[in-house]
Amino acid sequence: MAAKRVLVVAGIGNGSGTGASTARLFAKNGYSVALIARGGDFVNKLANEINTSGGHAAPFVIPSYAHADVTAAWTAITSAFPKPEYTIRAALFNTAYGVWKPFLEVTPAEVQESLETNVAAAFAFARGAILAFKENEVEEANGKRGALIFTGATASARGNTTTSAFAAGKFGTRALSQSLAKEFGKENIHVAHAIIDGAILTDRQRDRNSPEWQNNADVRLSPDSIAASYLYLVNQDRSAWTWELDLRPAHEKW
Repeated sequence: MAAKRVLVVAGIGNGSGTGASTARLFAKNGYSVALIARGGDFVNKLANEINTSGGHAAPFVIPSYAHADVTAAWTAITSAFPKPEYTIRAALFNTAYGVWKPFLEVTPAEVQESLETNVAAAFAFARGAILAFKENEVEEANGKRGALIFTGATASARGNTTTSAFAAGKFGTRALSQSLAKEFGKENIHVAHAIIDGAILTDRQRDRNSPEWQNNADVRLSPDSIAASYLYLVNQDRSAWTWELDLRPAHEKW
């Protein structure tokens, strides 16, 4: 019997955004899902939703995205999804810390948090994923041992007047993903970075915007559509795979 594929997701927010949509979609496509999050309420609710819908998900609540906490989560995940019954084939780093302030108003604590969450936590998460993938055999269907995806933002490639701290962190995430793609592609480990260039239709954005905005797919990103792009990345074969793609609604100014 073939091992069941596992997706590990870090960062699911309140269950209305990209991380949660990705977890739901992969579960519908036969993956077991490991959910890493700082808050227990939303991640437990999402895991229960997936399980009652016929999928398989397990929550892993951590106190912070510090290296030790992320590493502990990976240890717990590999124990909960042991080989040979399971094989971790996909991982999504979807958490971030954003600061939107003029430069002189940014505090040292905000700079530190941006670097810790967007860079240091990404390093810790990537390390857990790469170590898990290196234990896998190359899949015949797509020629890879695993796929690691980082969710980026407009600030990943372009600074702006109020994004000095945020862009510094997201530039770091992007650089990490590119370095890993070059280092581990030779081992058939696929690393990709997705620039999400626009507002995503989450509960928070619904509260901030009009019903007209919510109903206009030309001006906002659907988290379900982002998730579909992530599944596409994971399924790409080794003869033509993507390091970076950017996703934006049709009418986004760029």
